[in-house]
Amino acid sequence: MTATTSGVIAFQGEPGAYSHEACRQARPGMEVLPCATFEEVVEATRSGRADLGMLAVENSTYGRVADVHTLLPSSGLHIIDEAFVRVHIALLAVKGARLEQIRRVRAMSILHGQCRGFARPHGWEMLNVHDNAAGARQVAELGDPSEAAFASALAGEINGLDVLAREIEDQSNNTTRFLVMSREPDHSRRANRMLTTFTFRVRNIPAALYKALGGFATNGVNMTKLESYMVGGQFTATEFYADIEGHPDDAPVARALEELHFFTSRLKILGVYPAFPGRN
Repeated sequence: MTATTSGVIAFQGEPGAYSHEACRQARPGMEVLPCATFEEVVEATRSGRADLGMLAVENSTYGRVADVHTLLPSSGLHIIDEAFVRVHIALLAVKGARLEQIRRVRAMSILHGQCRGFARPHGWEMLNVHDNAAGARQVAELGDPSEAAFASALAGEINGLDVLAREIEDQSNNTTRFLVMSREPDHSRRANRMLTTFTFRVRNIPAALYKALGGFATNGVNMTKLESYMVGGQFTATEFYADIEGHPDDAPVARALEELHFFTSRLKILGVYPAFPGRN
């Protein structure tokens, strides 16, 4: 990991959000700055209010966080690390509340979808909120034993709530991947396993994507992620987001990226960073 271990790190959500947990795990010595949106995280980091930004990019159950993939290329920031957080979902309620008293549960829709197996038999009313930690805060403010929230145990601790049930997520490997963003790139580090993340747009020629990716196959470079998304709401303009194993200075990676240039109209390196030790 980079040497940045002090200062301020921004995250999306309220205190107790899973992004907050990611900050505590990846940068335990840094002060946290909660932000309402991903855009605010980027702006806080870009403006210098925060030294680093923590952005969620994908969840093993829910899939990718689409807003972030479209935000990264134009953010002006650079990926310097990745972090994986095991998403343990807790059912939180006011002190003294009992499970049989619960009538309504607050959480983001994506979190509701990650613990359907636990919730369905109870027949609770599900209320969508903009942030899981905000749902926990609202339950604390209401003081009603029939109100509950799906959120992290950290959110319960911060808001003085009881944990009525722990680890209620449907998938035992439910994990979210985060990216640590900085104003400056850091390509100097070397680790046993390095990752390079980039976006590209292929030229308008036949079989352009096939040709663009051929260099990675012929040079033995492992591509761990390839995703596409529309640019500017146009069906004919497609951007690709990719993660590969290796460093741009590695000979196989350098040759593959050089070949990629021939078939792309745009190529942007978003970050070069060590793979998270527990990513597998």
